[in-house]
Amino acid sequence: MALKGLKVIEFVGLAPGPFCGMLLADFGASVTRIDMNPQNALDVLQGGKRSLALNLKQPRAIDLVRSLCRRSDVLIEPFRPGVMEKFGLGPSVLLQDNPRLIYARLTGFGQTGRHAARAGHDINYVALSGVLSMLGRKSNKPTAPINLVADFAGGGLMCAFGILAAIVERQRSGQGQIVDHAMVEGAAYVGSWLFRSQNLPVWGRARGENILDGGSHFYDTYETKDGKYLSVGAIEHKFYRVLLECLGLDPELPQLDDEKKQTEQFEAIFRTKTRDEWMEIFDGKDACVFPVLEADEVESYDHNRERNVFVNYERGEDDVLIPTPAPKLSRTPAQSGATVKAKSELEMTEEILGEIDIKRDEIIKLCEEGVVLLPNRPKM
Repeated sequence: MALKGLKVIEFVGLAPGPFCGMLLADFGASVTRIDMNPQNALDVLQGGKRSLALNLKQPRAIDLVRSLCRRSDVLIEPFRPGVMEKFGLGPSVLLQDNPRLIYARLTGFGQTGRHAARAGHDINYVALSGVLSMLGRKSNKPTAPINLVADFAGGGLMCAFGILAAIVERQRSGQGQIVDHAMVEGAAYVGSWLFRSQNLPVWGRARGENILDGGSHFYDTYETKDGKYLSVGAIEHKFYRVLLECLGLDPELPQLDDEKKQTEQFEAIFRTKTRDEWMEIFDGKDACVFPVLEADEVESYDHNRERNVFVNYERGEDDVLIPTPAPKLSRTPAQSGATVKAKSELEMTEEILGEIDIKRDEIIKLCEEGVVLLPNRPKM
């Protein structure tokens, strides 16, 4: 795989940090999670990674982390500024130990600035980025798209890009560096087009009055007779003509010049047939109309199945549906770590610590001393 040989240390957090590590792991990096709570069940993105649970209040645990970082390429940490320094694991220490280390700091507000030390979540970061003010229907309050914009797109994904950019630069300089990535800035950067397009015809009006945010009848979702939905994105004139024809409207005749009335007309027409009946009508037609698939439908949808967009895998007694890694590489394709059978905590601990020359009997001693945290303490 493309990142095979890359060694990553990921301090356990929620959402953006695990997603960043997941991206690197799926493309071949060896990612080792440093966990301070071995019973943590909130991280669902740990597939394909190794885990080592340590009590970082113990000096010996700090020594173990430093030893691991000396032999690693990347460190990902999700804490507020100053936390890693209190552990004695700040960049001034670890980059002195290993000048080639890429030290990625993934936070909400960054390492500096008036909000740097404050708590926040995705909705707060998107709010400060300016993007949230642009999301939502006309006359309604701004609506956050779950936690996709800051946690994942602007957070984990952009941080992974920063890490890879630093690795490419290291090929030239031989030096590591600090990646200071704030989700506020990542969300703003992901929204670059929104800011730069304010003078274009498709944008620049009040929230909910633009072509792409529900302000146009030809770019919206519509409910069908069976309570399901279709997505319509017929922006260009040639696609709009086909849309009208498929709806039984004559594209040569003048259409309603009032957006509200035109939307109401479309709503009434789309409710006359089921989603599948409409898709038969639109099949093969370039009208930019496609079904809004539910989570339990995406894997069986023919195009998704042909492209292997999703895969089912067994986790315990349940089958879990997950997206496969993207983009697809022709020679060194990625593989979702979620589909790889995980080793036991003890096996992973022995493997990780064995790489810094810690033997099994010493691991048992570290467990007894409360340095290494294992649910089931190993026996001789």
